[in-house]
Amino acid sequence: MKKNKKLAKVYHYDLYGKRDEKYKFLDEKSVNNIEWNELEYNEPYYFFVSKDFEDIKSYNSGFNVSEIFNDYNSGIQTKNDSITVHFNESSLNKIINDFSNLSVEELKEKYLIKDGVWKTVEAKKDILEKSYKMTKVLYKLFDYRYTILTRRSGGFIGRPRGKVMLDMTNSNIGLCLMRTTVDSKTYSNIFLSEIPIDLNLYGFQTFIFPLYLYPEAGEQATLDQSSSEPTTPSFGHPSRGGECREKESEDSPPVGGVGYEASRGGSNEYFTPIDLLDYIYAVLHSPTYREKYKEFLKIDFPRVPYPKDKKKFWQLVDLGSQIRQLHLLETADKYITSYPNDGTNIVERKMTKNSIGYEQTGDGVGRVWINDEQYFDGVPEVAWEFYIGGYQPAQKWLKDRVGRELNFEDINHYQKIIVALTETDRLMKEVDKVGVE
Repeated sequence: MKKNKKLAKVYHYDLYGKRDEKYKFLDEKSVNNIEWNELEYNEPYYFFVSKDFEDIKSYNSGFNVSEIFNDYNSGIQTKNDSITVHFNESSLNKIINDFSNLSVEELKEKYLIKDGVWKTVEAKKDILEKSYKMTKVLYKLFDYRYTILTRRSGGFIGRPRGKVMLDMTNSNIGLCLMRTTVDSKTYSNIFLSEIPIDLNLYGFQTFIFPLYLYPEAGEQATLDQSSSEPTTPSFGHPSRGGECREKESEDSPPVGGVGYEASRGGSNEYFTPIDLLDYIYAVLHSPTYREKYKEFLKIDFPRVPYPKDKKKFWQLVDLGSQIRQLHLLETADKYITSYPNDGTNIVERKMTKNSIGYEQTGDGVGRVWINDEQYFDGVPEVAWEFYIGGYQPAQKWLKDRVGRELNFEDINHYQKIIVALTETDRLMKEVDKVGVE
């Protein structure tokens, strides 16, 4: 019997609302009388929901970020955050000291450890062999913690992600992305880091694309024996950079391994690796780009359109640079908020409806209360509500510190976050004024 290779017809219906309304709909309807919508589904994805693919040709004409970086990996997976991730070095050093000197049973009793995927004996082995490197880690957005990196998986760190994370312990910067969007309505999982990142930076699996690659140390070398100079930028592999150059117009700067020696001030106007990163960063912060290509940004790592001309390229590079420096808190020290009252500095508000954090005091501004006496004043509502990935950083950072006392550095750090988020919102509008093809 000859098989029919013709695709079947697929029908779809969306039902939104409260549970009672859905129950009522199902009671009144049947498969035969629901007003189904026939789907137009095609390879390679065969989506079983309605999608708008009108702009797929223009989207696919850009370059995929994952194809121009020579290396990338997901963030570290600790498997036991309560033991492995700490707010300060002293707390982590105490753990290291205990794992060096206490027995496995004593450790389990002291820290209430129940072995599972993460095993105390394997973690202790890493510490005793001194096969680790202490490092800062970007645990959540704007949230820097301390952990250690190990060479092997299944020890103190469940999945240390090897060379990529070691490259990020050197002088580096990495683009933090996800394969798909966290929120189906918007695309906002865009950030940068100069240090290793946690797997759940956005609340879901996050990947980092290092700008620079460093030479690998020999097997007998310690984790601290790393090169001070990168061997190469992470761009420029012939199968990637060459492909990009072929698609550039005559007036556009080349993408790839050629021309890294000269920056925008050079006679040939070639660009540096950081310039290309800034261009990508600006494009991914364009609200128009995010809306226009939202269907495709749910599928894979983003594709970035080629710049139309040199002028637009350098304008976007400049805006991307400004956003990058804000997100790294390098230019966020001109505070727009204040912290007027003395007190315990302990975060007691849980930032919920019953334990509110934000109180509006004027047109688009308000106070962020950490307890009943203390607050940050003059906080723009746009910063409080701003999303990056699955989190609102101005809220998440405080939620993760409920019960903790904020020190002087923490108070300043939070005010920098507010500046960064407020200015990001402004600069995103500037990106759209320049325009992304």
